[in-house]
Amino acid sequence: MGQENKTHTWVSEFILLGLSSDWEMQVFLFVLILTMYLVTFVGNVLILLLIRLDSRLHKPMYFFLSVLSFVDLCYSNSIAPQMLVHMLSARKSIPFYSCVFQLYIVLAAGGSEFFLLGAMAYDRYVAVCHPLRYTVIMHGRLCLGLAAGCLGAGFTNSLMETIITFWLPLCHNVINHFTCETLAVVRLACVDISFNKVMVAISGFLVIMLPCFLVVFSYARIVAAILHIRSAQGRCKAFETCASHLTVVSMCFGTAIFTYLRPTSDSSAEQEKMVALFYAVVTPMLNPLIYSLRNKEVMSALRKLLGKFSEKW
Repeated sequence: MGQENKTHTWVSEFILLGLSSDWEMQVFLFVLILTMYLVTFVGNVLILLLIRLDSRLHKPMYFFLSVLSFVDLCYSNSIAPQMLVHMLSARKSIPFYSCVFQLYIVLAAGGSEFFLLGAMAYDRYVAVCHPLRYTVIMHGRLCLGLAAGCLGAGFTNSLMETIITFWLPLCHNVINHFTCETLAVVRLACVDISFNKVMVAISGFLVIMLPCFLVVFSYARIVAAILHIRSAQGRCKAFETCASHLTVVSMCFGTAIFTYLRPTSDSSAEQEKMVALFYAVVTPMLNPLIYSLRNKEVMSALRKLLGKFSEKW
């Protein structure tokens, strides 16, 4: 900061500017986000319930899907309720430690999701390329180990990034965002933030690109295996086992790579808000819809559960 005479004080709370200052727009966004949040909550809880109750879904693929639904619930619940309250509040404040906790959970859930998608790609590779040895390779201990590793990597990365973010001395407490997002918080610092930007870039590369490489490798092998299947019916069946996961992977990794692997000068606070909104509200809502509507086993389990309820009533 050189000759700048800036002082910093202890920040007890932050003020979030949100998505819009226009009251009518805030009401519209409140209704929209509340609807999407309810769909997200019901959809992911339903996925967890179906996998827990239906023995036909006690397979590695659905185990990873249940962990993904849990992570999506953590992600959505850490942001959406606070957003909804702030949209109807005159003063959009959040206590310091609540902001720290929110950033930690958001980064942990986001990182864990990318690693989980990588693990799910490996699961689909084994299912298509080694179908006769699938249950032997994807045994219970390996699935638990992979899930624990994904969560551990996500939460460890989040801890380090949260620490270096809030270790900075802050000059003011007004965050141009609807949540405590990393880049939005470091912009409040009184010191040079070049180190933090480098660490965010490194963290983004590890969390996004390493799982992405695993996904690309797995699907390259899957495509090669599918092309060697002679019957069209066999190729179609093999592709159906991967279609839902591939849709989610394309949506998540495509947006993340486009956003975080561009030069920082090309990004703006408004773009960061839109991306954060996509991952906080849209992605957790779409994941259960994609995996349920495109999956015959999940739909069969849902019809079975609804049939049991209709018999009781």
